[in-house]
Amino acid sequence: MAEDQGLAVARPVAPRDRRGAVTVFFATRPKTRLVLLLGAPMLWLVVMYLGSIAVMLLSAFWSVDGFTGKVVQSYSLANFAELFSNPLYGTVALRTLLIAVGVTVIDAVIALPLALYMAKVASPRARIILVVAVTTPLWASYLVKAYAWRVLLAPHGPIDWVSGGNSPGYGLAATVITLAYLWLPYMIIPVFAGFDRVSDSLFEASFDLGAGAWRTLRSVALPLVFPAIAAGSIFTFSLTLGDYIAVGIVGGKTQMIANVIYGQLVTANNQPLAAALSLIPLAAIVLYLLAMRRTGALENV
Repeated sequence: MAEDQGLAVARPVAPRDRRGAVTVFFATRPKTRLVLLLGAPMLWLVVMYLGSIAVMLLSAFWSVDGFTGKVVQSYSLANFAELFSNPLYGTVALRTLLIAVGVTVIDAVIALPLALYMAKVASPRARIILVVAVTTPLWASYLVKAYAWRVLLAPHGPIDWVSGGNSPGYGLAATVITLAYLWLPYMIIPVFAGFDRVSDSLFEASFDLGAGAWRTLRSVALPLVFPAIAAGSIFTFSLTLGDYIAVGIVGGKTQMIANVIYGQLVTANNQPLAAALSLIPLAAIVLYLLAMRRTGALENV
């Protein structure tokens, strides 16, 4: 009997028993599971994303040798003094913020009725067609869409011909129109999802209590859909802040902050000043996210 017990102890553990032990180990240690699940993505986020931002912040304090053009890693506040002393940067930054806000408002105004129709009015077949129509431009090349608007807005182009010579041409208006078109799907999709989550019984109850369509939309639907609008506005606002290609294609002499950053980085070969300028859109989007968070709009997104 003792020999049998000794043989039983010496017998190797079966693979099935090992798997069971591993399962029990992770089942009783949820924190270990969480670390293994999110460890690699968080490491990538910290090292590659936050690390690159940290390097950018650090390089904003560097300078450029005026003779050799090389970056000198000596710390100073000269780049930030340049930002505040040169009125050009303030003007361009303000213009960029206004364009971003304008594009966001235009996309929201267009997305609200379209998303409401898609979610609550259209038939299932028409809804599918509209969803495909909204998402199809996302598959097209960015440059193709931007150059298509360049053709449309060109002097003696299609818009000029249809409007009888009232085309906005290239400039600030063309920039806002093009950017609003480019980022419109990013507003429609979350707003459509927000309306789709609103129960039809809420609309019926509002109508039964005597509220009209506008009152129902304003007092019932919009408060519930506002988190979705906030989510879409984050996309349109941040994407507009960082855009410089569309401005170069249809903007004419109009400049945004990303164009100035690109010019300092590529043309002027002034990486430290470009890094300091990059803090403007970074600060703007952080403040915008904090503002959205204070409203509570992001808690249920």
